[in-house]
Amino acid sequence: MDRLIYLSMAGAKATLQRQDSLANNLANVSTTGFRAELQAFRAVPVRGDGASTRVYALESTVGYNNAAGPVQTTGRSLDVALSGNAWLAVQSLDGTEAYTRAGALQTNAEGQLVTLSGLPVVGDGGPIQLPANAAVDISADGLITTKLANGRPQQAGRLKLVTPEAAMSRGTDGLFRASDGNDLTQDATARLQSGALEGSNVSPVETMVAMISASRQFEQQMRMLQGAEQREQAASKLLGNA
Repeated sequence: MDRLIYLSMAGAKATLQRQDSLANNLANVSTTGFRAELQAFRAVPVRGDGASTRVYALESTVGYNNAAGPVQTTGRSLDVALSGNAWLAVQSLDGTEAYTRAGALQTNAEGQLVTLSGLPVVGDGGPIQLPANAAVDISADGLITTKLANGRPQQAGRLKLVTPEAAMSRGTDGLFRASDGNDLTQDATARLQSGALEGSNVSPVETMVAMISASRQFEQQMRMLQGAEQREQAASKLLGNA
């Protein structure tokens, strides 16, 4: 009887974790450059005397879907869509270097180039400073050129674009970092598209179908637990009448 309870409980817990991940993906279906989380589970036996036949289902982090999202032209000079497997380097809140595909850039009150969430964009010489009221042009290789009225074009820096050789890990802040914790080197061959933004690669239809499937699976596991409870009550009644 307790084997059935263990199986149902572990399955229900794993299904709830899957629902959380799917809900997070669905909530970010319109987030620029978002990479869908992937879910996977592995069976882990319970250690201890008399528990060798008990197995838990534990969530296994397999990473993210690295497929490119749809690119939409905006015409805004500070919008960039990364091409291929290129990533944009930014400075996270803790001061470390991290990477993102969210290319909706802007300038803050100090004239620094930042992301939509206010994180400084990393250039080949550190954070990038732009002159006030200047027209900005970002070339395909990340070179930033500014021009004031009646002035000559001036180079303001170059975006640090990287191309990871292996899958990166997603942090709790939503930014990505190299699995070994080291900063990635700038890739001179990485390219971007200026005046465009890459959308989320989450498919809302597929995610909704997966959520419905997970919900039905959870209901089935709850029925198994209820069935186990009913069997235990019937067995206790029989033993009480003996």
